[in-house]
Amino acid sequence: QVQLVESGGGLVQAGGSLRLSCEASGGTVSSYRMGWWRQAPGKEREFVAAVDWSGRNRYYADSVKGRFTIDKTNAKNTVSLQMNALNPEDTAIYYCAVANQWGYLYSEGTYDYWGQGTQVTVYS
Repeated sequence: QVQLVESGGGLVQAGGSLRLSCEASGGTVSSYRMGWWRQAPGKEREFVAAVDWSGRNRYYADSVKGRFTIDKTNAKNTVSLQMNALNPEDTAIYYCAVANQWGYLYSEGTYDYWGQGTQVTVYS
């Protein structure tokens, strides 16, 4: 069973940057499609970004396109999310997940392994 541990969250001023990291164990990230999701207070969890098996094809929610970048680092067995130009609407708990089911990467049901999440808070 794959276990995921996120890190890198924190408190940042609007316009700033953060880099989230997700370390996998019990499996290799090169074997999976991977994604980042987030859940803001009082809202449902939403898709943020995903990367395919090869690491070459990346997918983003419209709300983060051009500001966030997802990357796989196979040598470290990690997936990262570089977040730039943050705004208060990006405040949420961010989750790393493995898409081990056939399906769309922006569909939550495609993912079956999740990390515990890391809090990102952006203040204006």
